[in-house]
Amino acid sequence: MVHCRTFFLLLLFFSASNCSEAATAKVIKVLPHYLDLEGRHSISPSLYDRDAYQAYLRTHPAERSALRFDIQWKAKTVDASKLTLRMELRTSKGAIAKPLVLERAVKSSRWFSRWSALTVVGQDYEQMGDVVAWRATLWNGEQQLAEQKSFLW
Repeated sequence: MVHCRTFFLLLLFFSASNCSEAATAKVIKVLPHYLDLEGRHSISPSLYDRDAYQAYLRTHPAERSALRFDIQWKAKTVDASKLTLRMELRTSKGAIAKPLVLERAVKSSRWFSRWSALTVVGQDYEQMGDVVAWRATLWNGEQQLAEQKSFLW
């Protein structure tokens, strides 16, 4: 009886570990942050202060200089030399059919997730207006591996 339970527990463990290997890539988290005129998204390392400063920057657009998206992602068992992180933005001043696109080549870590930043600055930031919807995707060449999007996308 005890051996039977042990066998089923081991079977369950190995089947669960095989299922987790099937998902090779994932966009885990997307954090949009306004940057102030000095390029800061926070005035101290505290998460509370960061959120308070972001609320302040949302209500004071004259004190913003850029919008940065910090993206946490993970990609296992893929060719790391061909990975691209892409951010598509639908904005209040842009056409819905033609979103603003940001791209960056990235390199994966075999076991751990990574953070990468994509930033809208300069003339693009001044002309885009407010972000209405966004979509973050991870690509291996021409193949989309993972996606996370906002509610209104």
